[in-house]
Amino acid sequence: MPLALLALAIGAFGIGTTEFVIMGLLPEVAGDFGVSIPTAGFLVTGYALGVMFGAPLMTVLGTKVSRKRMLMLLMGLFIVGNLLSAVAPTFGLMLVGRVVASLAHGAFFGIGSVVAADLVAPDKKAGAIAMMFTGLTVANVVGVPLGTLVGQTVGWRVTFGIVALLGVLGLFGIAKLVPDMPRVEGVRLRHELAAFKNAQVLLAMAMTVLGFGGVFAAITYIAPMMTHVTGYADGSVTWLLVLFGLGMVGGNLVGGKYADRALMPMLYLSLGALAVVLALFTLTAHHKFLAAVTIALIGALGFATVPPLQKRVLDHAHGAPTLASAVNIGAFNLGNALSAWLGGLVISAGLGYTAPNWVGAALAAAALVLAFVSAALERREAAHTAATPDHIPAGQPVAAHR
Repeated sequence: MPLALLALAIGAFGIGTTEFVIMGLLPEVAGDFGVSIPTAGFLVTGYALGVMFGAPLMTVLGTKVSRKRMLMLLMGLFIVGNLLSAVAPTFGLMLVGRVVASLAHGAFFGIGSVVAADLVAPDKKAGAIAMMFTGLTVANVVGVPLGTLVGQTVGWRVTFGIVALLGVLGLFGIAKLVPDMPRVEGVRLRHELAAFKNAQVLLAMAMTVLGFGGVFAAITYIAPMMTHVTGYADGSVTWLLVLFGLGMVGGNLVGGKYADRALMPMLYLSLGALAVVLALFTLTAHHKFLAAVTIALIGALGFATVPPLQKRVLDHAHGAPTLASAVNIGAFNLGNALSAWLGGLVISAGLGYTAPNWVGAALAAAALVLAFVSAALERREAAHTAATPDHIPAGQPVAAHR
C-alpha cells in the first residue's frame, strides 16, 4: 500500500475525532455557554447536515482543481472550522465553526476514496479505500476517548485545538506524500450528475443509508440502554464505545480485503449478519458480557459494509466518480439522522430502550433486500448485453439484417 494512504488516514482520523468527540463533551459545552443539553445537541445535528449538503457542494466547487489540491483545501477548511470552535466566544459562533468543519467531511472522504483507489492496482481498490477509512475507525478507539478525557479534565476548547493540529498534520502529509494527480480532462458537472441516472449507483447509496442506519439506530441510544437495561455504570459507556470502535476497525479491514475478492457475497454476509445481531441485541442487552460482545459485533459488521459499498459506487460511476463518491458519504450521515429519529420515536412510544435495536434490524434487513435486487438487476443487464449481436461469440452464425 502506498505511503500516501497514511496521509489520507491521518486526515480521516482528525475528521472522525471531531465528528464524534462532541457527543462526550455536550454537558461541558452546554454549561460554558449557558444553554440546555438539547440546544447543545444542535452541534451534532448541524455537523451532520453540513456533511450532507457540503459533500456535493464542495465536490462541485472542486471540479476545477486537481484532486490533491482540493484535498489540501478541504483540510484547510477543517482546520479553520475547528479553530473557530476552540475560540468561539458564543454558542452561535461555535455552531458556525462546527458547520465549517463539516463542509470538509463528505468531500474529503469522497475525493479521498477516488484518490486511494487510483493509487493501487484494480484488485486492491477496496483495500486502499479501507486503509483510508481506518483513520476514521481508529478515531473512535483512540481519538474520541482521549479527546473526551482531555475535554473533561483540561477543557473542551483544548480538545478542539488539538483536533485542529491533527488537521495541520494531515495537510502536511497530503502535501508531501500524495502524488500530483492531474485533474481529469473532459469531465464536466453534467458528467458527474449523469452517474445518478445509474440504478446501481442509487441502489448502493440506498444500501448505505439503510445499512449504516441500522448500526446507528442502536448506537445512538447506547448510553441509556447500557445504564438502564444492562446495569452498567455511567463511566463504563466510554469503554463500551471503545469496543464498538475496535469492532469498526476490524470490520473495515476485513470488508476491504474480501470486497476485492467477492464484493456482493461480502455485502450479503455482513448485512444479513448485522440484521440478526441487531435483533438479538434486544436479548443480549440484558446481560453485561453478551451486551459488550454484541456492541463489538455491531461495529464490525456495520463497517464491513463501508469499503464494498463505496467501491460499488466508484465501479458504477466509473466515468465521473467523484461527486457520487462524496454523496455516498453524505448518505452515511443521512442514515445516521434517519435511524436516530426512528429510534427516538419508538422510545417515545413507550417501547423501551431496546426498541431501537428492532428498528436497526429492520433497516439492515431492508438493505440486504436491496443488495439482492441490485445483484439480480446486474445479472439481467449482463444477460441482455451478452444476447446482443455485437456480443455473440465468434464462430456462431449471425442472422443477416435487411
